[in-house]
Amino acid sequence: MSTYDFTSIIDRHGKDAIAVDGVGRVPGMAPAAPKPGFDVIPMWVADMNFPTVPTIQEEIIRRAQHPMFGYFQPTDEYFDAIIDWQRTRNGVTGLAAEHIGYENGVLGGVVSALRAFATPGDAVLLHSPTYIGFTHSIGDNGYRIVHSPLVRDDDGVWRMDFDDMDRKIKENNIHVAVFCSPHNPCGRVWERWEIERAMEVYRANDCVVISDEIWSDIILGGHTHIPTQSVSDDARNRTIAFYAPSKTFNLAGLVGSYHIIYSKYLRDRVHAVSDKTHYNAMNVLSMHALIGAYRPEGHVWVDELREVLTENVEYAVDYIRTHFEGIRVAKPEGTYMLFLDCTDWCAEHGVTIEELEKRGSDVGVAWQDGRQFQHPCAIRMNLALPKSRVEEAMRRLSEYVF
Repeated sequence: MSTYDFTSIIDRHGKDAIAVDGVGRVPGMAPAAPKPGFDVIPMWVADMNFPTVPTIQEEIIRRAQHPMFGYFQPTDEYFDAIIDWQRTRNGVTGLAAEHIGYENGVLGGVVSALRAFATPGDAVLLHSPTYIGFTHSIGDNGYRIVHSPLVRDDDGVWRMDFDDMDRKIKENNIHVAVFCSPHNPCGRVWERWEIERAMEVYRANDCVVISDEIWSDIILGGHTHIPTQSVSDDARNRTIAFYAPSKTFNLAGLVGSYHIIYSKYLRDRVHAVSDKTHYNAMNVLSMHALIGAYRPEGHVWVDELREVLTENVEYAVDYIRTHFEGIRVAKPEGTYMLFLDCTDWCAEHGVTIEELEKRGSDVGVAWQDGRQFQHPCAIRMNLALPKSRVEEAMRRLSEYVF
């Protein structure tokens, strides 16, 4: 029996939720609006349709009851909350306040780190499929993205191709790589040996590693997140890591992420870029939201969330494999996103990926065009909804789409 509510269907319309209010209104990004008679099941943008842990609201309300919101500095309680969370959840030791810095979102931090160690026009290594936010933020700032494709092994598990990574880095004189752990959109939770091998490639080629670990709390049954910085002393001093409570607790609208950088040299260079703008500044309510999230109740909430998401993933993957022949899906080990490879199904049925997406959105299954993630024929699907909504989505896909 859960302590917290993961079953209620909450109406988000008019409550600042692009997941529902953006459907049919953001061409080229959001799914089309459904036909009359179908409500929207939001399965595209990566936020959750669960109420967050109440201690976040309590902490924000407590602070908001004080009538002044002037200049402030992050408190010891803020840093202590992060240190405790990282120790308890990820086994991190030796983390101190001086290693932690605020970021206006993980993508903003990624761009600051890139600017500190690369010049526009320089090549940057990423794995593909690739998170659309990387494509925009890195590309829009003038960097040349070089993809090292993940490959599926005989068991259908996405794996890094270390030889390809090494070759691409050498061919393109790359000295900065962006690493996504857990991986979005493929849902891989990298094993320690995989991270060690990747970090050996980066070390051998003298690459600074920017590690996006925003999904690190959302790990599904039987898997464990290994912080990139923890696999070796070299990794600890080569890596700029980014975390946030926003993905974990559905706080994206509050904005607030943080970096962990152990190397003073790396830290000084990143601060030299991010601090000079004077835009990279914390909101006082975001600080209190993090403190509320990382309380003991937040630990319980996340553990229950992981159980709910694991059940949703097991159900959805089994349903798709059983009912939708020709759709290939690797079971994610972390995140709450499915990545459906529709290549075989579309070819067999003479249906384009655009037509397939439209079939889904017509009946309210608001899923996301996987081509935005550097895959020619795929769909990304968010399962962070009450299971009853996931079941309804599968029913509609079975009856009307596939």
